[in-house]
Parts: sequence; C-alpha cells; structure tokens
Amino acid sequence: MNDDTPAAPREEADPADTRDDVPYRFDRSHAVGDIVEAFEGLEAGVETETVVSVAGRLMLRRDQGRLAFGTLQDATGRIQLFATAAASPGFERFTGLSIGDWIGVRGAVMATRRGELSVRVDDWTLLARARRPFPDKWHGLTDPDTRYRQRYVDLWVSDEARDAFARRSQIVAALRRRLTDQGFVEVETPVLHPIPGGAAARPFVTRHEALDADLYLRVAPELYLKRLVVGGMERVYEIGRVFRNEGISTRHNPEFTMLELYWAYADHTDIMDLTEHLVAGVAEDVCGSTTVVYDGQNVDLAPPWRRASMEEVIAEHAGFEVSLDAGAAELAARCDSLGIETRPGWGPGKLMLEIYEKAAEPNLWGPVFVTDYPAEVSPLSRRHRSRPGHAERFEAIVAGRELCNAFSELVDPVEQRSRFEAQAALRAAGDDEAMAVDEDYLRSLEYGLPPTGGLGIGVDRLVMLLTDTQAIRDAVLFPTLRPDPGV
Repeated sequence: MNDDTPAAPREEADPADTRDDVPYRFDRSHAVGDIVEAFEGLEAGVETETVVSVAGRLMLRRDQGRLAFGTLQDATGRIQLFATAAASPGFERFTGLSIGDWIGVRGAVMATRRGELSVRVDDWTLLARARRPFPDKWHGLTDPDTRYRQRYVDLWVSDEARDAFARRSQIVAALRRRLTDQGFVEVETPVLHPIPGGAAARPFVTRHEALDADLYLRVAPELYLKRLVVGGMERVYEIGRVFRNEGISTRHNPEFTMLELYWAYADHTDIMDLTEHLVAGVAEDVCGSTTVVYDGQNVDLAPPWRRASMEEVIAEHAGFEVSLDAGAAELAARCDSLGIETRPGWGPGKLMLEIYEKAAEPNLWGPVFVTDYPAEVSPLSRRHRSRPGHAERFEAIVAGRELCNAFSELVDPVEQRSRFEAQAALRAAGDDEAMAVDEDYLRSLEYGLPPTGGLGIGVDRLVMLLTDTQAIRDAVLFPTLRPDPGV
C-alpha cells in the first residue's frame, strides 16, 4: 500500500464497544507471513479462490471514497486489507478504526490493480481497541525512554526491535542446542540464596517472613552448579537470571542473563577451546557467518582466538610494563598516573586489575583470551600451575568488553576456606562486593570436587555482539529503569 497516512487516534470509546462485544477467541486459518510466501508474485488484478482468516493490529489505513485500505500486522509480517462499501460489511465502522486496533478478517486473497497483495475484507471482527494513540509506522517511538518503558508499543512500531528480540531467542536456542550436543545437562538452581556468593558483587537483599531470615537474589549460580559436579553430574549448565545491586550503564543492567557451565576433568585451556567454538558456532547458526559487524567494524569469531596474558595486553596498550613483583607501592603510583582511585589495603593483584581495566580492556577489539589473572582477585580460581601469584583464569574480550569469565576451578577445601576468610575480612572492612564464607559449599568440597573447568558467558552481551547493539537496554526486553514519573 502506498502513500498511507495514519488514521486519527480515537478520542472516545464507541459506546457499543462493551466487554460482551469482544469475542473470546478468533479462529485464524493463516499467519500473514504464510500468505505472503504462498502468493508472492500474484499478478495485479487477480482474485484467487483462497479464503483466509487472519488477525492482527491495524497499523495503517487510508480511505478513498467507497474504498478503504489498511495494513494488518501479526507476528509474522504485514499484508494489505482491501475493503469496499459495496461488499464489505460494516464498511463505515471499518473506516472508523484507529491505528493499533486488533481485528480479525475473513476474505479472499487477491492482488489490487496496483499489484499489492491483499486480503479482501468479506467479513471482519473487532478484537480489541487501542484506547491510547498508537505511533504511526513512519515515526515510531522517537523517545528512547518511552521505548524502554513501553516496550509493548515499541515492538509493534519497530521492525528492528522485533528482529533483535527474535534473534535473541535464536541465540539462546543455539546455545542450548550446542551444549546439549556436547553432553551438557541443563539444570536449575536456586535464585534465593542464604549466603551471597559465586561472584564479587553487591547483592540484593530480601526477607523471607516464614523463615524469619534474610535471603539474597543470586549474583551467580556458580557454587550450586559446582555442588552438582561434586554430586556426579559431570557436565552441567544453567541459563538464568542473576542480580547485582550495582550501577546502570550501556553495558550493565542490575538484572541480566548468564550462561554458566561446569565440566569435570577439564581445565581452563579446555574451556577456552569450548568457548571459541561455542560462540563461533552460535554466530554461524544465527548470523550465517563467523564474521559479524559490530559498531561498523568486522569481528572475526572463527577459532582460534588470540591468547595473551594480562601483563602482555597492559604493555601493549598502557605503554609500560607491570608485574606482581613490582609491589603495591609502584602499582599504586601507576594507577595514580592513570587517574585511577585506589583504596588502602589493595594488593598488587587488585592494582594490576585496575590498570588493565582502565588502560587495556577498552582497547581490545579481539576476540582475545586475556589470561593469567592475579590470584588475589580470583577467589574461586585454581592457582596457576607455573606462575606464582597468578590464577588459571581468563576473560574473553570482544569489541572492548568482557564477554565471559572462566577458570580452572579451585577444588581444595582448605585453600577455599582461606580465600573465603580473606574475602570475609574485606567484607567486614566495608567491601560490600566481597564474598562471605559459605560453610555448606566448603562441606561439599570436602566430599571431593574433581578437576573442573568453569565458564560464565553474559548472554545479553553475546546478544549485543550478534545483533550489533551498542546498549544493553536494546538487548533486554524490560530493562531496569527509574520509577516512571508519569504512572
């Protein structure tokens, strides 16, 4: 349909539009996309004998005397509606419909004289009124805040939004399919934790009245998943929501989706191989290629990915070399030269991490595995087998941001207790992101955790990468926002 103009928004509801006038159901025979595919190329002026029943929102409408045209949209596509005063019942009511009204239509598939594939309106039913003005197709929702608060409107008026979230579903499905094919078992672990743990993050606190106890929304499922490995489940994973009581930015949302997996008898090098093949495979499944475009630049996700130590990438991008042997005073001075605020009590490992995150990570286009993290900032990682002071931990960096965190898991309950107690001391000193001592997890380790590799992938960030989305709010259907002053 050409030269469409939006119908005026309804100012008052039709008195006849009562609850009883709206049907309880509507029988559709076809999705719009199926009709478009089946009758593509129908010659202009041809009326078929195929009668269909379709339903969706009226997105555009224009009237030409005794003819009326509309665009019906469902989840699969759009198609023109063609109504005439002579043959379409309720023609005047049809021309009074507003943008956004839900209708069901029955009629023959045809092509107009201009060649527009259409459904002739032989009969129609109002399914729901849009009682608020609906944005028109051409302008959509131009205010970003409104788009996020009223996603139910944004999805209808923005093809890009619908496509991005359809792609998100495909990405998650591809992750599940590939992990299942490799023998991983999907599980579910608690969201309410008696002790916050599994990541260095400030938790959300809630109250369980029946137990008379504070509980915490999980910051990570890690400790429960590793309990399952202790229990003999050798390859497990979970895709679920995690919650961190932290700031909001273009890459951070307090509620986000994490894929975590644990693989018995594997170490961090096995997890690197798994990660690069998993991400590249999902890109191939969803995008058709292992090379994707992000923010105007190509990202080649094909294995193998570069592997470089934290010291190497700092030297490349900060312009100076650092090591844990330099000591806290020298590293604190380096932080000061970069404008990094530090706290008393930070050791060389924490200071090196701050330098890396400031001077190196944002400049890594990648993909690259940044390896050999300081053990000081890796309380759940196994110590490096050949580099004292370091852990067998890596993060995958793509387009200047962390995509995943992984390591050879710490399996020694004695050392794990020592690490927990060091974290607890930091917590007592005011670090509300530090972990607490989890006695039950320590008890599980005493039953024996075999050598294990673990991986956590930020699903939202993977979606951002594979849909060329620069803000996490555009990868999450309902991002966390400040309270709406208009509600």
